[in-house]
Amino acid sequence: MRNSSSSSSPMTRRDLLAAGLAAAGGLAIAAGQTRAATLQTENGGYGPFKMGLQSYSLRGFKTPDGKMDFETALAKTQELGIKYWESFNGHIPLLTDPEAVLAVKKKLDAHGVTVLGYGVIHFGKNADENKRLFDFGKMMGLRYFSADPDPDSFDQLDHLVEQYQIAVGIHNHGPGHRYAKIDTIAAAVKDHHELIGLCNDTGHFLRSREDPVRAVEVFGKRTYGVHLKDVKDASKFTILGQGDLRLGEMLKKLADLHYNYCLALEYEENEKAPIDDIRACLAAAKKAAAAL
Repeated sequence: MRNSSSSSSPMTRRDLLAAGLAAAGGLAIAAGQTRAATLQTENGGYGPFKMGLQSYSLRGFKTPDGKMDFETALAKTQELGIKYWESFNGHIPLLTDPEAVLAVKKKLDAHGVTVLGYGVIHFGKNADENKRLFDFGKMMGLRYFSADPDPDSFDQLDHLVEQYQIAVGIHNHGPGHRYAKIDTIAAAVKDHHELIGLCNDTGHFLRSREDPVRAVEVFGKRTYGVHLKDVKDASKFTILGQGDLRLGEMLKKLADLHYNYCLALEYEENEKAPIDDIRACLAAAKKAAAAL
């Protein structure tokens, strides 16, 4: 029998190194878990994502004179517990006056809503118009535009995204559109600035019989904006989780990328009374995020 005192022999350098690495690994895991828990709380239970709305989902709320009701849309967003928008121009027009922008931002702040993105907008070869859009984006504090750019606008966009540090995500808009296919968009941006990429409209990719999960894999960190929606059989828009979108896998891919732009639910059905359906979609998104 060995002397029991051998079990208390001094630790070797290798032992000390292994213990140190184990401790560091444990601290890293604990820090990661703490950060994940913090994000879960900060983001209202949607895991690491800035869950938001494409404000087009709320276009059915109108003022008595038939105009888009910006303040009601904000109030509904607040009731839903959502903090982020990708706004469309029906709610926030393209403004050039800094005072008008400030007034809009005060209303947003009053409802706890931050606009991260804006679109879908068009970029053409008119340099002054393109610059005006980016000047507006800078005043609004935007992080990205969802866009339908003409091919002859890309050289200008290379300079503008670099100057303003506002990304441009090319929006795929369904069957027959010039940017309907993943590989078409990938070819369009291949030789251009890294801040030009994809705004992944999951529903329109499904309508075009394209896989929005593959689109995340192809574009990676050049994913600038997500319009989260679901479609069944390439034809019928549905409540999120009731169509063919592999929602859990989609969110897992985005989480792996540390995607931190707006994850914008866009619900286009039931225009005049969308809130209950939007709640159901948000519940599906929250459940999928909780499973990550």
